[in-house]
Amino acid sequence: MSRPVAFDVRPAEAGERLDVVLAKHVDRSRTACASMIRRGLVRVDGRVAKAARSVAAGEHVVADVPAPVKPSAAPEEIPIAIVYEDRDLCVVDKPAGMATHPAPGSTRGTLVNALLAKLGPLPSINGVLRPGIVHRLDKQTSGLLVVAKSDRAMRGLSEAIAARTVKRGYDAIVWGMPANRSGTIDAPIARDAAVRTRFAVRPQGRRAVTHYRVRERLGSGDVKTSLLELRLETGRTHQIRVHCAAIGHPIVGDPTYGAGRPRLGVARQMLHAARLAFDHPVTGKALAFESKWPEDFAGLVERLRRGEAAR
Repeated sequence: MSRPVAFDVRPAEAGERLDVVLAKHVDRSRTACASMIRRGLVRVDGRVAKAARSVAAGEHVVADVPAPVKPSAAPEEIPIAIVYEDRDLCVVDKPAGMATHPAPGSTRGTLVNALLAKLGPLPSINGVLRPGIVHRLDKQTSGLLVVAKSDRAMRGLSEAIAARTVKRGYDAIVWGMPANRSGTIDAPIARDAAVRTRFAVRPQGRRAVTHYRVRERLGSGDVKTSLLELRLETGRTHQIRVHCAAIGHPIVGDPTYGAGRPRLGVARQMLHAARLAFDHPVTGKALAFESKWPEDFAGLVERLRRGEAAR
């Protein structure tokens, strides 16, 4: 079942994109609102509208909002490391090997399952398998995630991520040694035309920006690697992995974007979400967190420093 939502555009909203304004009036993210518009579920003054369209004050918007899909994830008693918690949100240090949220055909053993057991019911703007989740980490990426516990935190965090005010910093071990000690990768990302489970730098993709700094050059002989600090300006799927591979320095251990490279004795990509900072969506207090490297990441750094990494 769907439900109709109708409103008149406020003077303060004049000139904004329709999908942005719609997200303020319905319990959905901007991405979900854009999808509703593309599906012909939104009319402005009686006419089917486009997502990129700007609105004018006084226009009448009617949206046929699809009913949320009930989350199918079940609580599971799985140990998780919570580094901060209050009534509205928590910050979790996710281990490598744990998916952030359920996916079709795989609804157990995820961070969401663990959170539901530890925290109870969680909000979901789009109501589909991802209660509390406002951003994600790949299954084999370790590190920090913020999780919403209340509806007001869910909305506030989602808006902050869309506005790019949530600061996310990563550490990665990559193949080779970038020529510049620091730089910015500004390259659009879209699904790979040949393999739909992969992403690639493509002209028709969405803009993606990653800033990097070489923290340390590691290795010896024919095993040359670098330890990078990276900061996301945008948050596309697989962004850091795709961007590092695109500049010729794929992440060590990445089976998707670094295929054919030696594994150096590690079982996953050496990417860790080490830093997370944002303003609390309810109190406004500035929060910042850091996560220590997990054992496999720290161990490889030490072996590379000693020139002992196995191919």
